Amino acid sequence: MTGTFAANYRGVCRARSKAEFIAKMGVVLEEADETFFWLELLVVAEVVPKPKLEGRLAETSELVRVFSAPRQAALTRPLKSSASKLNGVAVQSLNLR
Repeated sequence: MTGTFAANYRGVCRARSKAEFIAKMGVVLEEADETFFWLELLVVAEVVPKPKLEGRLAETSELVRVFSAPRQAALTRPLKSSASKLNGVAVQSLNLR
């Protein structure tokens, strides 16, 4: 995995509006999906054996699903009176290992 989508996720945590949250989360999703693509390509091109990347592929796929949920919620829910809550979507700091 790259640090690119982790860095972009940090930007999501600092979004000043619902629109900014949605846009920045879209970038995070693109970066996570791109990481998944490159991992898959390494397997298809037989550069790295699939068993060596199965854990990374599973983790990256899960991150795509995790990052999709709050973005989809923000897209489908109407804006509440308190914009600071980002439409009730919890945004927490990313805990890096």
